[in-house]
Amino acid sequence: MVSVMATPMPKKLFHLLVVNLTLTEIVLSGNVLIWPTDGSHWLNIKIILEELNLRNHNVTVLASSATLFINSHPDSPVNFEVIPVSYKKGTIDSLIEHMIMLWIDHRPTPLTLWTFYKELGKLLDTFFRINTQICDGVLSNATLMARLQKAGFDVLLADPVTICGDLVALKLGIPFMYTLRFSPASTVERHCGKLPAPASYVPAALSELTDQMTFGERVKNTISYPLQDYIFQSYWGEWNSYYSKILGRPTTLCETMGKAEIWLIRTYWDFEFPRPYLPNFEFVGGLHCKPAKPLPKVLWRYTGKRPATLGANTRLYEWIPQNDLLGHPKAKAFITHGGTNGIYEAIYHGVPMVGVPMFADQPDNIAHMKAKGAAVEVNINTMTSADLLNALKTVINEPSYKENAMRLSRIHHDQPVKPLDRAVFWIEFVMRHKGAKHLRPAAHDLTWYQYHSLDVIGFLLACVATVIFLVTTCCLFSYRKFGKTGKKKKRE
Repeated sequence: MVSVMATPMPKKLFHLLVVNLTLTEIVLSGNVLIWPTDGSHWLNIKIILEELNLRNHNVTVLASSATLFINSHPDSPVNFEVIPVSYKKGTIDSLIEHMIMLWIDHRPTPLTLWTFYKELGKLLDTFFRINTQICDGVLSNATLMARLQKAGFDVLLADPVTICGDLVALKLGIPFMYTLRFSPASTVERHCGKLPAPASYVPAALSELTDQMTFGERVKNTISYPLQDYIFQSYWGEWNSYYSKILGRPTTLCETMGKAEIWLIRTYWDFEFPRPYLPNFEFVGGLHCKPAKPLPKVLWRYTGKRPATLGANTRLYEWIPQNDLLGHPKAKAFITHGGTNGIYEAIYHGVPMVGVPMFADQPDNIAHMKAKGAAVEVNINTMTSADLLNALKTVINEPSYKENAMRLSRIHHDQPVKPLDRAVFWIEFVMRHKGAKHLRPAAHDLTWYQYHSLDVIGFLLACVATVIFLVTTCCLFSYRKFGKTGKKKKRE
């Protein structure tokens, strides 16, 4: 046994430092399970898991055997559990293509609304069948579930676009969190997360409205919320049955999603309009953005076979380094389809935009940037080369667009904690405290009529009605009693 008092001071301090570092490693090293969504959503969550890995956390990703981008690499420190499914990658490609074409051909307007949602329902039905295969591939796989249980995960981070991450977490008995941009009309956030959204000034997501609405726009906004609610409640019906079957008790998808500890929302006040939020909703918009690297001499996007005559000074990219291009001092404008990732890179570097939105959140994103004076929009269905040229000239030659883009950039950079650090902090927070129940609003414990105080309103109306009834009865009684007495005296 070594006596601490007998140890020379420098050596004693060294021993204490070693013990401290060892304990720190034990405390901070966690085990994180990832339930991702393919496509551009994966790019965001991939940044988070890479940062978690750098901070000595073990990360495991659950991915189907038919993913487009979620692929493991031999030298990757991230573990991958492959979920066997019967569909192929072409099924996902086809679904995305149909979704894009539906939006382009029938972009939601009063005239196309019925056709749009009718076709959207068919696509959602296809997605439901794909999604349930992924769910069954995990929840019905006793060997995989036993392996996950044995791994002792501390938290599950899920993208709710691919449903079932919450079910996996409940089955494993661990807390779970969400990372998302938004759901249509914030249906999931409002009904499952209990996020308030006054229709008078909070535009429904995908409505392409801003917080400065005319009376007609407020009418549209007020209709948008229940319309999206109806559509997704219909879609959730099948999931409610599935969740009840898996958990062995009557429940709903929304009730289960409401158990999320933290919601990491991929936006910020540089992008979003001011609106109420809850303490368990955290902004992490732009977490993938980073300073630009020096550009190579030649830029060329190329996905084919490498030409035999390619010179040593030319580099081929399957994806052009967009972030580095936008960060170049000579970048004057950004022609974008309006995806959240690209817009945030433009905000990060202060580059004005020409938006050519195609589908999903893209029209809404460009509407936000137009309202903030950092973009102009060109309609993909009707645009000509002259329209595109004029739009470019506008954002390049009118100083206000660059000024507004730089203003948004300054807002984005002027945060007490960087978005990526904030995301990782809350994941580690949930691991340290086994959840974040102290941030959960009591709204989750109320029925729908209690939440809207309909029982209180009904009680107060009953009280008012009772008072009116009693006063009226007393007046009638007094009139009959004393009115008749007065008439008798007059006759006498």
